[in-house]
This record gives sequence, C-alpha cells and structure tokens, in this order.
Amino acid sequence: MPAYSFEALTAEGATRRGIVEADTARTARSMLRAQALVPLTVEAVGAGNAGASSIPAIGWHTNVWSQRVFSATALAIWTRQIAGLVSSGLPLERALTALADEADNEPLRNLVAALRAEVNGGTAFATALAQHPREFSSTYCAVVGAGEHSGNLGLVLERLADDLEQSQALKAQLVGAALYPAIVTLVAIVIVMFLLGYVVPQVAEVFAGSKRALPLLTVIMLGLASFVRNQGWLILLTIILIAGGARLAWASATFREKFDATWLTLPVLGKLARGYNAARFAGTLAMLAAAGVPILKALQAAADTLSNRAMRTDALDALVLVREGAPLATALAQKKRFPGLLSMFARLGEQTGQLPVMLDRAARQLGMEVQRRAMQLATLLEPLLIVAMGLIVMLIVLAVLLPIIQLNQLAR
Repeated sequence: MPAYSFEALTAEGATRRGIVEADTARTARSMLRAQALVPLTVEAVGAGNAGASSIPAIGWHTNVWSQRVFSATALAIWTRQIAGLVSSGLPLERALTALADEADNEPLRNLVAALRAEVNGGTAFATALAQHPREFSSTYCAVVGAGEHSGNLGLVLERLADDLEQSQALKAQLVGAALYPAIVTLVAIVIVMFLLGYVVPQVAEVFAGSKRALPLLTVIMLGLASFVRNQGWLILLTIILIAGGARLAWASATFREKFDATWLTLPVLGKLARGYNAARFAGTLAMLAAAGVPILKALQAAADTLSNRAMRTDALDALVLVREGAPLATALAQKKRFPGLLSMFARLGEQTGQLPVMLDRAARQLGMEVQRRAMQLATLLEPLLIVAMGLIVMLIVLAVLLPIIQLNQLAR
C-alpha cells in the first residue's frame, strides 16, 4: 500500500504533518477529513507498483534524488538498528515502523515510510531497497535479497552492518593518515604566498635607494614575489584550467583505467591502493558468499565495489574465467594486480569448503596491512613536511636578512 506525506490543519488552526498509508491520494484525503483534519497537501512518498518510477519527481522524491538521505556512517548505523530489531524476532514491517517513528529528520522518515509501504504491499524488502539506488547499492540489495531467500535476514543484516562498519573504519584510517600532511602542506603554501606577496616586497622598498647590488638569493625571491603579485591571476587561471582538464579526462573510462593502472605501480601509494581495493573486494565477496549469493553474482557485485578501474577490469576478467569453469583461486592468481595473499586464502577456502571464512580472513589481514602502511607513511611524512616548510621559510628569511647584513658591513 502506498504511503503519502501530508500537511493538514487541525480544528484549532494548527499545522500537522505526517505520513498516512492509503490506496490513493483521494483515499488519503478522506482519511484525514475523517480525523477532523483539513488536508492542504498530500504527496506520494512511495509507490506500490512498478510504474512509480515514472512519476515526476515532486515532494519527497525531489529531496531524495537531489541529495542522499544516508551518509556512509548513517547507513551502517541504520543497518545495525534494523538488524537488531529483526534478529530479536520483530516482524520486518514493525521494525520499519519503529525506525520511521525514531527518525530524526523528515527525509529519513519519508524514506523508511516508503520502504514500509512497499513491504506492506507484498514487495520483497530487497526489491523495495532497489527502488532507491542512491541510498542502497546493488551489493547491499543483493545481500538483503539473499538473506530473505535463506530465511536468515537478521543474521545477514548483522553481517552487512559489520562489513559497512569495517569499510568505514578502514576509510577513516586512511583519511586520518592523510589529513595532517594535507593541513601542513596547505599552511605552508599560505605562509609562503604571504611572505612572497607582502613581506619580501616591503623589504625590497627599503633597500631600493641604496644603489647596491642585492644578494642573488634576494634577487631570486624578489623575482618570485613580483611574479606572485603581478601574475597571480595567471597562476589561478592555470590551476582552474588544469583542474577542468583533469575533470574532463577523469570522465573518460579509458583515461581513468590507464591512470589507475599507473597509480598501482607507484612505490608506496600503489601498494596502499592495491591493499585497500583488495580488502574491499575480499570482504564483499566473503559477505555475499556467506549469505548464499551465487559465486558469479557475488563476483560481479564485489567487482562493482572496486574504486580502482584497472583492478575492476581484472576482477571482471576473473569472473569470466570462473564462468568458464576455473576455480576462483586460479582466476585471481592470474591477475597480478591482486595481492597473492588473496588467491592463497581463496585456494585454502576452496580446499576446505570454507571459502567465506577464508575470504573474510584475507580481507581482515589486508585491511590491517593497509592501516599499518598508512600510519607508517603518515609518520614519515609529518617530519619531512615540517622540515621542508622550515627550509622554505628559512630561505625567504635569509633573502630578507642578507641585504641587512650587507648594509651593516658597509656601515662599518
């Protein structure tokens, strides 16, 4: 049964907003009038048939399609909540009702109400989730669908929540490791631009009338300062053009794949990218296999989670080999961009009949290795960036002090 969001007036003239389930918008208005409410607006927030996707985006649909309701962290929390409710024996419809009542913002409340309306109408939960692709990925829907078919929806949702939380934790580790070096670099650039654009020219004016040849370092700094002040717009324009060209090139699938393949060959960053993508791939594949998803479908979904296009191509090539009858371990071993650890654990899993368990162990080990490398890189970069910034500032200060020292020597 579809759900409708409404805005109505009470007998006292107060405005009331909420969600009502009815067959049609006209029925929803009649239900509101029966409650002594005067309906002002009644708009669909979910549809009970396949044609709903063709309805123009108005009301709630505009909110959902213009911006995401769930962030990655919020999705993990919401999945954990519904997993807990379903695992405790609460029917799915009642679990969705509870989550809709507890939603702390209107877009989330409308989204959950739409899901509840679909489920009440007899639609499978995975199918209802698939109608909102911006909020729920194909992998997410595939896992939920496998849980429904196996009758272990609560357990599968728990595993899905674990996977989302582990993915977020790994991503947070990488972002945290890169945050401090990025801040130091930004501060260094601002300080250097200020010194070159303001301090150095002020000092140059002081020595302009001395008619003495300035030190070479001072002359170089004055030239840089003059370029920054007079040609700053050219620098800004160049940065904008480079950013625009990079964005256009990034939209090309061929360029993106070549760039990602080159990125994997970098000494340190390449290993981080390989480890992160391999851990994500192994974790998703383990979760889908444990949920009972067929291996070919699981491989397709796991490949879609790879952010590196070159590794995604390798994963799809491995999918073709598996479809032709090759073991998963053999298919992965032929793709050298994937760490050998992954194919080794896959072989052990196939030999022991515990493929999901072994893939999960591989994902955890790869994730721990990525975290270790990221922290090592951050620990190494921090002092190097500080030293580099200090050297640059020291050169600028020397460029200012050398003329002063020269004048003092002449005065003696």
